[in-house]
Amino acid sequence: MTNVTQLKPARDSEEWQLRVDLAAAFRLAVEMNWHESVGNHFSLAVSADGKQFLMNPKWRHFSTIRASDLQLLNADDDATMSRPDAPDCSAWAIHGGIHASVAHARCLLHLHPPYCTALAALDDPDFKPIDQNTARFYNRIAVDKDYGGIAEGKDEGRRLARILGNRSTMMMGNHGVLVAAPTVAEAWEHMYFLERAAQTMILAYSTGQKLNVMSPELAEKTARGWEDYSDSAFAHFEQLKLQLDKKDPSYKE
Repeated sequence: MTNVTQLKPARDSEEWQLRVDLAAAFRLAVEMNWHESVGNHFSLAVSADGKQFLMNPKWRHFSTIRASDLQLLNADDDATMSRPDAPDCSAWAIHGGIHASVAHARCLLHLHPPYCTALAALDDPDFKPIDQNTARFYNRIAVDKDYGGIAEGKDEGRRLARILGNRSTMMMGNHGVLVAAPTVAEAWEHMYFLERAAQTMILAYSTGQKLNVMSPELAEKTARGWEDYSDSAFAHFEQLKLQLDKKDPSYKE
């Protein structure tokens, strides 16, 4: 397989808008203090089969990412890592492997945000349904407890893809978190509430008191109730982009 072209699309194209949204997500992650040095990666499929995808280039700080900086990669292109502009090895392993295997994972956000990572470091990284935000994820999270060190090959991505399955969230034990969604806006909203829920869990655990866990019936009812608010993800993301536009619209370049 040959690599997909790196020519940038026209500014009025669908791909360009995808680039703008993904670039906005990087900038917003900085605003939320979710970034970590020049690591962590976001990716977004642009082809129908999900195998051609956009991803941030190697070792670029999230605060500098622009739409035009995003690399267009092909998950089936085994020569990707031999090129001078090769992406980060661990990013290619994780994102390349998942995009090659999980068609519904159009947008992938992989982060090490403070509260989710703290929860992922516990022997039991489960989100107990103790409030609306934690109940949002009731029975809806895949858990990987077989961390084997920094990812080095696409076999690791395929392993993670098998664990993720048809779910949209994965707690990566001893590592961090990964969310998958059809769009950037939905992935961002998922990550936003996931970190909020993890914060609630960590704060509740810190009291040393017994958790007031919802019944399975109430937890499931609450989780399904969130589905009625799914469109709010797009409104939230647009509001956040408006804030970016006032502060620094260079992400659109």
